[in-house]
Amino acid sequence: MNLTITDVIIIALYLVATVVIGLVLKKVAQKSKSNYLLGGNKLPWYMLGLSNASGMFDISGTMWLVTLLFVYGLKSIWIPWLWPVFNQVFLMVFLSIWLRRSNVTTGAEWINTRFGRSLDSSLSHGVVVIFALILCLGYLAYGFIGLGKFVMIFIPWHVVAPYIPFTVPEAYVPHIYGITFTLFAVFYAVLGGMTSIVWADVLQYIIMTISAILIGVLAMKALTVETLNVPDGWKTPFFGWKLDGLDWRGMIDQVNDKIASDGYSLFTIFFMMMVFKGLLVSIAGPAPTYDMQKILSTKTPKDAAKMSAFVSVVLMPIRYFMIAGFAVLGILYFDRLNLMVAGQIDFEQILPSAIAEFVPVGFMGLLLAGLLAAFNSTFAGTLNAAQAYVVNDIYLRYVNPDASNNKLKNINYATGIIVVIISIIFGVFAQNVNSMLQWIVSALYGSYVVSNVLKWYWWRFNGYGYFWGMVAGLIPALIFPYIFTETLDLYYFPWLLLVSVIGAMLGTFLSKPTDEEVLKEFYRTVRPWGFWGPIKAKVMAEDPTFVPNKNFKLDMFNVIIGTTAQTALVAMPIYIVLKDTLPIWITIAITIVCGLILKKTWWDRLPEK
Repeated sequence: MNLTITDVIIIALYLVATVVIGLVLKKVAQKSKSNYLLGGNKLPWYMLGLSNASGMFDISGTMWLVTLLFVYGLKSIWIPWLWPVFNQVFLMVFLSIWLRRSNVTTGAEWINTRFGRSLDSSLSHGVVVIFALILCLGYLAYGFIGLGKFVMIFIPWHVVAPYIPFTVPEAYVPHIYGITFTLFAVFYAVLGGMTSIVWADVLQYIIMTISAILIGVLAMKALTVETLNVPDGWKTPFFGWKLDGLDWRGMIDQVNDKIASDGYSLFTIFFMMMVFKGLLVSIAGPAPTYDMQKILSTKTPKDAAKMSAFVSVVLMPIRYFMIAGFAVLGILYFDRLNLMVAGQIDFEQILPSAIAEFVPVGFMGLLLAGLLAAFNSTFAGTLNAAQAYVVNDIYLRYVNPDASNNKLKNINYATGIIVVIISIIFGVFAQNVNSMLQWIVSALYGSYVVSNVLKWYWWRFNGYGYFWGMVAGLIPALIFPYIFTETLDLYYFPWLLLVSVIGAMLGTFLSKPTDEEVLKEFYRTVRPWGFWGPIKAKVMAEDPTFVPNKNFKLDMFNVIIGTTAQTALVAMPIYIVLKDTLPIWITIAITIVCGLILKKTWWDRLPEK
């Protein structure tokens, strides 16, 4: 075992702290459904922003990003656009405001504000609940795999195996560790609800920040005595038609096999597909996971916008300082890393192996506590979202609308436990972090895009269109990975998009429009821009003082400026670790200029309600 007693004590103290938070805030959460699922809409936007950032600072994602930077260098700053990371900018500029104005508890409940309470609305509501639960289970399984692979580096299975009464195949050892540590996240998330999650996340963010600084500084010190031996194109974010300049022959030959297997070689095509898909996903609004729940938990629409902006500011520099540190240490001392899993090299093991090899005693315990905290944050937030959909959108809507607070408490507990068990089963059948991630961000999101773009921007789109658009995309999204096993999930995104468009158009035009009164109320409340001409005319005829939203051009300008700033915040800490002076000052200048522009064009113009 690589852990000392000091490290174990630090980790134990953190785990105990999460349990205490859950117990202390248990009574607060039990006061009402809103308190449990949304923190009573009383939490400050900056705490929710730190919590959301902490939730995105997960082990699995960090392992993946360390691998990307190790392999692709500065070109890797574009690959997270698969999520896409710039969706936070769209949320910041306008979508968080629109969403929060609805005053609902979940994304499925929001459907009623757009389509009313007719049959088509009920169908749309149902398909959103199904999608949300599949997405949440996918994220939980994704985090679960990463946690297990992470822990097995520090607690070798041969130390534990004598105490286990059954034989576990080596490929499933990570799952045993994942189950064990998942229980702590389940405890405080299920007991304390959203308030407990946010307070635990703030603690976790502090631990992660200290840990990130430590790793980045260690890498910078190593670079004073070692030379970073990387391909010529590794230190530049710019690229041509192919990934030229990333030939690792004679350095770390196995990396070339990794590049070939990832399917990113035709990088320009990959990049264009990624941006195309990313823009569509971003204007569709947040997926029904913990990010949406944090937006709905804010006090006001203005706070929702501030919270979404704060996420990028507090997440990107700290996270990428750590990622850069681990990638640099991994390259400098590659021959000292233990990357073998079940007889094969697994580059996703760079992060845990580098911790085991380079982090000093005491600090290792702190770092492990931080990364466990990051896992707990993601897991707990996603679990809370899944509970919200089951309790609010299934139990309270269809089973027992008049349930007492005590009954809701028990249902929340039971739901949390069931969701965790199902997510563990999902995790057992997933291949690795990257395969799970690719399926979530490409295939599954592909089924979500069309219906959720049209719902915001086109008045004629109705509940039947939403339902059939989602169903038409969701079915192939679940089937395609088993048919096109050798194809990168991103490359069949256009086909998912096409079948979703066909389903959405047929559903819309073969049925009558949504009730006019519902549309007018939605337009008055949310105040979206887009193709709302007939509804806008009727609203203004009834209320000549109504001011329609004319901010489309300004919003798109702010999105471009915000994405530029966010990308600079990603590149800056990498250049700081590499001690590359000119790019450091360039990225700082870009960030400051973009910040000053956004102060005038966005912050000063935020609506009060």
